[in-house]
Amino acid sequence: MSPNAIGFALLLLGFFLLIGKIVRVNVGIVQKLFLPSSIIGGAVILLLGPQVLGRVDGPWGENGLFTGTMLDVWRTLPGLLISVIFATMFLGQALPTPSRAAKLVGPQLSLGVALGSGQYVIGLLLAALIIVPLLAGSPMTGALIEIAFEGGHGTAAGMRPVMEDLGFGEGADLAVGLATVGIVGGIIVGIALINWGVRSGKTEILKGDVKASVEEQKGLFRRDEHYPAGEMTSRPASVEPLSLHMAIVAVAILIGWAILEALRWVEQRTYASVMLDENTNLEIFSYVPLFPLALLGGVIFQMIATKVGADHLIDDQIMLRIQGWALDFLIVAAIGTLSLQAIGENFGAFALLAVAGIALNVALFLWLAPRLIGRYWFERGIGDFGQSMGVTATGLILMRITDPDAKSPAFEAFGYKQLVFEPFFGGGLVTALAVPIIYLTGIWPLFFVMLLIWLLSAVGGLLYYGPKARAERADMASAESVDAEALRGG
Repeated sequence: MSPNAIGFALLLLGFFLLIGKIVRVNVGIVQKLFLPSSIIGGAVILLLGPQVLGRVDGPWGENGLFTGTMLDVWRTLPGLLISVIFATMFLGQALPTPSRAAKLVGPQLSLGVALGSGQYVIGLLLAALIIVPLLAGSPMTGALIEIAFEGGHGTAAGMRPVMEDLGFGEGADLAVGLATVGIVGGIIVGIALINWGVRSGKTEILKGDVKASVEEQKGLFRRDEHYPAGEMTSRPASVEPLSLHMAIVAVAILIGWAILEALRWVEQRTYASVMLDENTNLEIFSYVPLFPLALLGGVIFQMIATKVGADHLIDDQIMLRIQGWALDFLIVAAIGTLSLQAIGENFGAFALLAVAGIALNVALFLWLAPRLIGRYWFERGIGDFGQSMGVTATGLILMRITDPDAKSPAFEAFGYKQLVFEPFFGGGLVTALAVPIIYLTGIWPLFFVMLLIWLLSAVGGLLYYGPKARAERADMASAESVDAEALRGG
């Protein structure tokens, strides 16, 4: 595989991302679904590649319009880019004051953990009762809802090497397919929930019809709109600010790599020699991917920068741009190399997990969010619903629709929750360890652990935050009644 071939494969990836953007700008149904350009571009590659065009007789061959080298590069790329995405998550983020964070993060975290752990509970239960005994599926299928829905395309693609090492290669294709269902379903179901919330009076800020401008549907800014991509934190004569931030991301990933290698070294010299059976050693960190440790590396770098007074050199908006670039290219590559054959051969499990995941997320949002969160429960809860269906960006889109001027504490609470939530679920350590743990111990140990976590987050949250939420809404209703009485009196 020559460097020129790798470079050309990357250039083509950018070309198809641009094709996806052109489709988004010009096709009405795509605009109404708010489909990201990366998903469209990846779908175009999928259609022109070995999974579709390659199966049709013609002059192009079994790989469609692409070469084997291009496909190999695209298959490998998501596993590299996911570390970039996770390393940037907390770089440039200011740490909140403890009192403010504690007030907002508690109920938000209870909802988020209930969604994440609940996806394991439902997925593992379906695997134990239906997918394994009736559909001859792998027990590791039970982890796919959380990997795909809570983690999104990045986590699904990043877990591919681990799944392949454990003999579950089709799991990565199922996870990427489920992630696509999650993002599309998150937008469609999310907007439907928002419309219902407006009509039924559940939303406190949005009172009119849910409409998006033509520019928003196309994903463009008007000529008179100006949104800076980031702040210049270094003089370009010294180092280009983008180069500086890319270097910081690289160091954060290296910190994560060093931590992971240290954990593997300790594991090999302690309990790794323990045999679970005649063919399996007790190894966990050997199967843990780099990206959750890259997130930890980013947190450590940010803490050091804050401690030495250099945190002003890290701009969160530039980090978001780097993260967005990596995610776009990752999604194009992951969807473009998706195996439709693997999904077809496991379609029963795929459909079952997709329906169960969507139903669980909707049910927990409608049942749990209003009982945990006081005021603005819809505006705050819809963000966690969107994230639990795909990626953080989906949650942000739905929050932006319900609270376009950020009048509620939804964005602030969501951000604080991420500081605690992301290191564990949605691609964090729990996500990374779940598949190896199922492989080593079977379904039930992880099931009971996740069931306990769900009970602590959901039931514990209802008992602790429920009374506070009811009191907060009662105070709001009383204040509104006094205001209405004053207006009538005037």
